[in-house]
Amino acid sequence: MSFAGVYGDAEDAESAATIARALELGVTFIDTANIYGAGHSEQVVGRAIKDRRADVVLATKFGGGGDPGLARHDRVRPALEASLARLGTDYVDLYYLHRVDPSTPIEETVGAMAELVSAGLVRYLGLSEAAPETIRRAHATHPITALQTEYSLFSRDPEEAILPATRELGIGFVAYSPLGRGMLTGQFQRLDDIPPDDWRRSVPRWQEENFDHNVRLVRRLEEIAQRHSISTAQLALAWVLHQGDDIVPIPGTRRRANLEANAAAADVSLSPEDLREIDEVASPDRVAGARGADAYMARVDA
Repeated sequence: MSFAGVYGDAEDAESAATIARALELGVTFIDTANIYGAGHSEQVVGRAIKDRRADVVLATKFGGGGDPGLARHDRVRPALEASLARLGTDYVDLYYLHRVDPSTPIEETVGAMAELVSAGLVRYLGLSEAAPETIRRAHATHPITALQTEYSLFSRDPEEAILPATRELGIGFVAYSPLGRGMLTGQFQRLDDIPPDDWRRSVPRWQEENFDHNVRLVRRLEEIAQRHSISTAQLALAWVLHQGDDIVPIPGTRRRANLEANAAAADVSLSPEDLREIDEVASPDRVAGARGADAYMARVDA
């Protein structure tokens, strides 16, 4: 998503170089969506992997624009065909429904997605921000391979019901925003550090008293990270990786330096004592503010 300029200006050349470096480091999973920059992210990704397509597990999403009916049967295949054209490929490895459409039965949407699998245009199906009952209904229609939802030290909601459901059904969990949309990197100390046009200014967690409170939590996490000679971001990613082999975090970045630091978190080992201390500092009841504004959260399947 950062390739589309959501978190500040993005340069296509650097975005492509970041993907190339990711592949060099052994990163194989690349996740985008048709609404990121109205397709721009898909175009950047497609050009970047053109000569390495076989080395990439490529995922994209549809149905995230918020307009009713985006997940109807007749709109599923056209959305994929448009994504394939932008990506410059003839198949997608993992195709997600970006947001559950309350006006369309999930069985209708997943049934249409299953037809794409039968046609050889898609290999596996996924959902994003779906509730446990929706996941079960979808999985009964066609096997769901992955469920993508926000999950980080500051967003622990999936632990209550979503992760138990995906684990029961054998569905992988893709953790988006595992760095708390950047808050867990420690680079934001004051509200003035956030650009005026940055989307995060609309998020309650990033506003006034909530922001100041959460920054204090990050500083305590930084103390733990320093004992391991790693960054706070690496500590946060390592924590996610320690939550289970079925969880794959997708930290987004548009710069090679951040990509390299993120990838190094895979080599960080945390002891049970470390994990208990981290949980105590950033327990769910300590984090202030919702992870999204009201309009954003209204589109999350509950």
